[in-house]
Amino acid sequence: MDASIAMRTKEILDLFSAPDANASWLLCDRHPPDETALILVSPDSSVTTVTYGELADSSRRFAAVLTARGIGRGDRVATLMGKSADLLTVLLGIWRVGAVYVPLFTAFAEGAVTSRLASASVKLVVVDENQRSKVPDGQCQLLVAGATDKGSEHDLSHQLSAVQPGATPAAAVGGDGAFVHMLTSGTTGTPKGVVQPVRYIAGWCGYLEFGLGVRPDSTFWCGADPGWAYGFYTAIVAPLAMGVATILVQGGFTAAATWNALSTLKVTHYAAAPTVFRGLMASDVPVPENLALQRLSSAGEPLTPDVNEWAEPTLGLAVHDHYGQTEVGMVIGFPHHPALEIPVQPGAMGVALPGWEVTVLRHDDDVQAGGGELGRLAVVIASSPFMTFSGYADGRGDVGRFVGGGAYYLTGDVASMDSEGVVWFSARDDDVIIMAGYRIGPFDVESILLRHPSVDECAVIPVPDRVRGEVVEAFVVLKNGIVGDTDLVSELQAWVKQKYAAHAYPRRVHFVGALPKTPSGKVQRAELRRQRRAEVEAASRISFG
Repeated sequence: MDASIAMRTKEILDLFSAPDANASWLLCDRHPPDETALILVSPDSSVTTVTYGELADSSRRFAAVLTARGIGRGDRVATLMGKSADLLTVLLGIWRVGAVYVPLFTAFAEGAVTSRLASASVKLVVVDENQRSKVPDGQCQLLVAGATDKGSEHDLSHQLSAVQPGATPAAAVGGDGAFVHMLTSGTTGTPKGVVQPVRYIAGWCGYLEFGLGVRPDSTFWCGADPGWAYGFYTAIVAPLAMGVATILVQGGFTAAATWNALSTLKVTHYAAAPTVFRGLMASDVPVPENLALQRLSSAGEPLTPDVNEWAEPTLGLAVHDHYGQTEVGMVIGFPHHPALEIPVQPGAMGVALPGWEVTVLRHDDDVQAGGGELGRLAVVIASSPFMTFSGYADGRGDVGRFVGGGAYYLTGDVASMDSEGVVWFSARDDDVIIMAGYRIGPFDVESILLRHPSVDECAVIPVPDRVRGEVVEAFVVLKNGIVGDTDLVSELQAWVKQKYAAHAYPRRVHFVGALPKTPSGKVQRAELRRQRRAEVEAASRISFG
């Protein structure tokens, strides 16, 4: 690694690891009060700016509200809020009193909300008025942003105006002090608690600088929702920590609103999930001519090659894929930093980012795999100074995560690594399809199917087969106006045979209206597998009943 990059990595880590580290100072108070912290775009496209000084004042008021309600160091405080200035006020106020933040996604139903509040032992939750019904009376203390019962004990605005900013110094919990208690998305099981310390912020600041290439003069927008890890840390925490204005665009995704914000705000650095880029691809909204884009990035799911087949000729830029997890942060990608940038390779995840070292372990032991050999993707803990995760909040799920006598953390993904250190994603460990001795990664097949002009979305899963052990089946969402029939099934099968591998074609193709997804937009292959198992079992009962 370049000496200057190594020095900068240590500088970031030292700042957030200090024994007297203070999250509200690191994310707000140390920045000039008149500098812009937030650019908020409303659904009608009007723009509001908020300075660090304004956030300091409002968050001190919220800290006073929390103190009056008995909330202090180590207590869990949750939000169920959309993108707003109130959200940042609440976050910074939580950290001022040394409390621990529990993010909840507004797409969650009541059951998911209540179970997460209970799991994290939340003492107080702040919700938007339209989310209020999801929190049962008496489960925990409640404050409401935009409350209809003005002046009540639940009205956040009234409570903020009724107090004076606290004179008590903000709590310095230290680099190892608890910062966020986040619950994993639960794509393959019930969510597990991940408690991260203040020094976890360092890895995300490194990602912003090295991975996304954001500089002090950049106009940066991360389009991901702050209710899930990537959006929370990339759109809010890292920009606040680095003193870079962040952009929050209210409302759900539309191509028109996205192009308008990119154009009007002269965004230079844009990051979003692959589904957002595919949404822009599929839209008939014209691409603005006055864009200022310099860097494009994606994360959340593997970036399929079709995105850059559109982006490079249309925008003159390649989208750089980045990979991470709630447990560890962002560890792999095609970095945008000028000293680290390498050519984007379709289908590849990238290289280990500064502050991280990764390897691939063989499937049957903890020995490193050979070049190009599929195995278990792992973080090399001793060589990854940004690593903070040591286990889940309740210990559930720890088994099998740390191997090699604690030397490696297993991500749960199957990948390979070439001689240049470029990592190639294959599948989640439990998604790999083993057919007649061949290991087939769903991502590889999906990437090919998505390049077919009729396919909008797709997911590939293994299905038991008496002869081959498992075979490939595909669930395909077609583009508007395309009709799925037997001819198209044959065409898609031939497409995979010709462009990927003859043995990896889907034996069955199911045309569906939508794919099951988590609230953060990740495809739930486990749910597709469950549905297919139920169908197979039902058919078996009919055949032999």
